[in-house]
Amino acid sequence: MFHSRNDLDPDFAATAALLGDASRARILQALADGRALPATELARWAGVTPQTASTHLARLVDGRMVRVEQFGRHRYFCLTAEAAELLETLAAFTTMPAGRSPEPRDARERNLRFARTCYRHLAGTVGTAITQSLCDSARLRETETGYEVTPEGQSWLLTIDIDAEQLRDRPLTRRCLDWSERRPHLGGSLGVALLRRFMELKWLTPLRQPRCLRLSPQGQRALKQTLGIQLVLPDSKSANAAPAKPSTTPSLL
Repeated sequence: MFHSRNDLDPDFAATAALLGDASRARILQALADGRALPATELARWAGVTPQTASTHLARLVDGRMVRVEQFGRHRYFCLTAEAAELLETLAAFTTMPAGRSPEPRDARERNLRFARTCYRHLAGTVGTAITQSLCDSARLRETETGYEVTPEGQSWLLTIDIDAEQLRDRPLTRRCLDWSERRPHLGGSLGVALLRRFMELKWLTPLRQPRCLRLSPQGQRALKQTLGIQLVLPDSKSANAAPAKPSTTPSLL
C-alpha cells in the first residue's frame, strides 16, 4: 500500500536536493574548515558567476546549511555546525570511483587524510588517534551521543590549560565519524578547544592547502609523551616538508 508523506516527516529529499547540486557542494566544501568567506570568493570556488553564487547561497541559508555574518557593509558566509557534521558523515558513505585506488593519489590527499580541520576540530589520522588514546586511557568515556570527560580527563586537560568545565558551547563533546579513517574523532566544544590549544602550542600548524595541518616535531614528541601516540608521518615530500602550493579546487570533506 502506498503511503503519502506526512507533513511531520523529515523532508530528506529537500536536503538531498540542496547537496545534490555540484556548485552548492563546492561552496559547502570551501566552508568546511570553519572560515567565513564572502560571496565573491565562494563564486570562484564554485566556478560560477557572483549572481549564481548568491542564488545558491540564499538556498543554503534557507536550508540552514549556511549562516550569514555581517561585518559593516560586508556579508560573510560560514557553515553551520550541524551542516559540518552532516557533510563529514555523508563523506564516510561516499563510494570510491571505479578504477580509483583507495590510496591517496597525491600530497594533497595524504595531507588531508593525515591531519585536517573538520569544521573547527581535528580530524584524520591524528584526530582519531588522539580520540582513541583518550578513550583507552579512561580520560574520555563513550556515551550514546558523544563522550563523557572523566576526572582523569579533566586533570589531563588542565595540564594543557583547558578547563572543560568552563567551556560554555554545547554539546561539550560529539562523536564525529571520520570519513577517511572510518572511525570517530572528537567534536563538540571540547574538540574545538583541543585543536585551538594544539595550534597555540605549535604542535599543529596550517599548510597552505585548505584544511590541511602539519604535525610538527614538537607535536610528535608531545603526543608520544602525553598520550603515548607514535604516528607514522606521511613522506617528507608531502605533509611535513615546505608548505604546498594552494589547491585550485576545494579539498575533500
